[in-house]
Amino acid sequence: MINEDLVERIRQRAPEAEKLRRLPADTVTDLHESGLFDLLKPVRYGGHQQEFQVLLDPVRRLAHGCTSTAWTAGFFTLHNWMLALFDEQAQNDGFTSTPFLASSPLAPTGRGTPAQGGVRLTGRWSWATGVMEGNWTIVGALCGPDDGIYPALALLPAGDITVVDVWHTDGMRATGSNDVVVQDVFVPEHRLVKVTDIYGGTAPGAVLHDTTLYRWPMVPALAFLASMPALGTAERVVEIFAQRLSERVIAYEGTSQKDKPAAQARLGEARVRLRALHGLLADNVGRIEALLAAGDRVPRTVRADARLAAAHVVKESRGVIANLLEASGASVHFLDNPLQRAKRDVDVLSGHVIFDYDTSRELAGALAIGLKISPLAMV
Repeated sequence: MINEDLVERIRQRAPEAEKLRRLPADTVTDLHESGLFDLLKPVRYGGHQQEFQVLLDPVRRLAHGCTSTAWTAGFFTLHNWMLALFDEQAQNDGFTSTPFLASSPLAPTGRGTPAQGGVRLTGRWSWATGVMEGNWTIVGALCGPDDGIYPALALLPAGDITVVDVWHTDGMRATGSNDVVVQDVFVPEHRLVKVTDIYGGTAPGAVLHDTTLYRWPMVPALAFLASMPALGTAERVVEIFAQRLSERVIAYEGTSQKDKPAAQARLGEARVRLRALHGLLADNVGRIEALLAAGDRVPRTVRADARLAAAHVVKESRGVIANLLEASGASVHFLDNPLQRAKRDVDVLSGHVIFDYDTSRELAGALAIGLKISPLAMV
């Protein structure tokens, strides 16, 4: 599916993608032809319907080529999974698009007021990754009457939205994560799904498709997927750092950096830190898979632990990158050096709300000792 030839093509296109502030058309075609977007798509709609964890490794490997591409491709794939959580009629609507490419800004910054057979939706959303390539979008909104508001996700075709070009950032530029505006658009009831059901793994698609895949709770799924570009990028930085050791001569010393014990120690530390993250991921993913296989719901304590694990993956990956760049000299900051882009990308990526380390630790700690947290907390 994701082979080294594809990763190399994406690596070569990374500078172009950054300038475009979106994915090059050839990259979208390559990713579609690889079958990645269909990985979690239901079999009944022509997808592969693989186990959720099968998605993680391809996205991690894509980040060896381009962090932004891995992030965008991963979310396009995850959003096929999200569509499979909606009502059957909504899936019939969305999966007529091949490939189904949806942005999905989830913050509930829209308002859906009751209308016959659905809601009238108005709002503006930020961080709409992939919206420049998307043919659909899934947005978060507060729906229902004023005295009975509930958070929901709403599925809309791209023709119902306006894209506002705001994505002028110092990292993750190729994700094209612009703003989305919707003004008084009708959304039929079947294209809405309650966030509480999405969070808990009890959405309509969990019943429609007979597989544990669609009973995965969304926050752990989102968090694990989103952490993979950071881990893959850190792995690539380690590779480049190791390659440069034998090439780099320390200024004013005349010695090869590979002969410096401090550089050797930094490389050894980076490698073991990243290997440890693979174990952390396997433990948390396996824990959820075991619960689902037994027919159990995933409790909030486990979901919070999963979110914290993903946040830790990103924090450690970012730390590894910073530690190696610190020992790489000023030349890494030239724009044609991939190391500077790796750092910028992961710095921006780490700002995603799901990776807020303080919040992630607080939620996991509070639930571990039986404290009550908000029913809308992102776990």
